[in-house]
Amino acid sequence: MNENYAFVIMIKEKWWQEFLRLHNKGKQVQSYVQGGWAPPKNTSLIIFYVTKPIAKISGHAEFVERKVGKPEEMWKAHGDESVLSSAEQYFDFVTGKQHVSFIRFKNLQEAANPIPLSNILLLLGAKRLSRKGFYIGKETADKLIELMT
Repeated sequence: MNENYAFVIMIKEKWWQEFLRLHNKGKQVQSYVQGGWAPPKNTSLIIFYVTKPIAKISGHAEFVERKVGKPEEMWKAHGDESVLSSAEQYFDFVTGKQHVSFIRFKNLQEAANPIPLSNILLLLGAKRLSRKGFYIGKETADKLIELMT
């Protein structure tokens, strides 16, 4: 599982800020909600890349699990872990989706030194990042976490 040690999730700034706010209020386990069968399926760490205009890796958390199910079932089981503040907001978000993924994580850590996109691309040897997120190995994840602290 070394090559799938961590998964980099693309996240909008408003959701990132809300995850931080809930974490600071004491929320232990949180869930990132996506439509369909979203990755990651199995990993150890989630790394949060906050998209433009921020364009930086801004933190990380321990991966708990990915739960997939019908929207109604998932809201009943884990809705209180999401940053979607009401059932109405959640059901607007998942309209038309037959399945919903809840990417559950704990121990959210905000980066003391967020890593800009240009540095990430150099480290990965890539020209751009996959919008759907991507797995990285333990060695790369450890380097990213070291750069964040």
